[in-house]
Amino acid sequence: MLLQPASASALVRGSGASSKQLTRVMQQQHSGKVFSHLALAAKRSFSSTTGAQSELRKPPHLLSLADLSVPQISSILERSAELKSISRASDLAFSSSPAAGKYQGGRILPQSLQGKNVAVIFSKRSTRTRVASETSIASLGGHPLFLSSADIQLGVNESLFDTSKVVSSMCDGIMARVGGHEEVELLAKHSRVPVINALSARYHPTQILADLLTMLEDPVIGGTSSASLDTLRGIKVAWIGDSNNILADMLVAFPRLGIHLSVATPQGDQYKKDEIVWQDMQDGLKEETSYEKGKVEWGNDPLAAANNADIVVTDTWVSMGDESQKTQRLKDFSGFQITESLLQKAGAKKSARFMHCLPRKPDEVDDEVFYGPRSIVFEEAENRKWTIMALFDRMIGEWKY
Repeated sequence: MLLQPASASALVRGSGASSKQLTRVMQQQHSGKVFSHLALAAKRSFSSTTGAQSELRKPPHLLSLADLSVPQISSILERSAELKSISRASDLAFSSSPAAGKYQGGRILPQSLQGKNVAVIFSKRSTRTRVASETSIASLGGHPLFLSSADIQLGVNESLFDTSKVVSSMCDGIMARVGGHEEVELLAKHSRVPVINALSARYHPTQILADLLTMLEDPVIGGTSSASLDTLRGIKVAWIGDSNNILADMLVAFPRLGIHLSVATPQGDQYKKDEIVWQDMQDGLKEETSYEKGKVEWGNDPLAAANNADIVVTDTWVSMGDESQKTQRLKDFSGFQITESLLQKAGAKKSARFMHCLPRKPDEVDDEVFYGPRSIVFEEAENRKWTIMALFDRMIGEWKY
């Protein structure tokens, strides 16, 4: 429905539209026509100023991969591969490389975040996630607003409720790297814009999306540029390490995708499965699929876990905040270091790949494996950017109030 000319300029002015946009609206008042995108801006302004939260669309949130269906995961990965391809082609087009001539032109990264501000709230240190987030927002035409623990203290100087209300009223999306998972849950609960979990103590969804894209691209594991998850069904992933947030998102995603997961963690209560995660996994397995679900095995023997594995994955043994436990943890993980000798003794496939989300310590994996032909860790790290970019594009760029 078009707005009446008399009210259009007033509402658009309240929406934060530019002076040029206002001029264009006023020039068209004699005909009673208003551009549809300005009408939408006015509608958004009206909804927010009335305080009628029920009139606003509920924003999508990603707190774990349990929040996404199999088709949604597939769609995000397809978009990730597409954005990566577009960016690479654009780089060639403006280079002196002989391959530049293969670029057909006409394909540029969508500016889906044009005019949008995305809050990047990190209460924990980060390299890959921060770089991937800020560069992705900028590449899509948006403005990243980085807020560290020095700028904002979640739940300390201000309640999470207040922080969520204030930040979401000024920004178009929130990327949050927090401590306890309840922190990102509260941010999402009270936010009027999409919230993406960049890492919490329980889940790390953006990492596993990057892992999946890396698997799909690998010529041995996936061997396809189509990002079709069909190619991953039936493969075996061995997780040898801590019972942490990386493993948690593997558990809620891999079995639903038809990927078998074999887990080896040290003995001890702190390394047992998280019952909440386990229930999320069970709930996800109820999703109907036309193929056989993946199986999950859990034990304490790295050799058993790596047997016949297509991919072997580990992570840090001492997470941020656990530094005081380092001495004991190094004892607990004795025999868990990934080496070529361990992989051969376990009977991992000769073509088995190695993955690690970084940063890496030599205690976790030796140089021979980490820098050797099995390793796809740096491809995995780069794919953080493309999967995060796809999330921003789909969840923030395409979402409207």
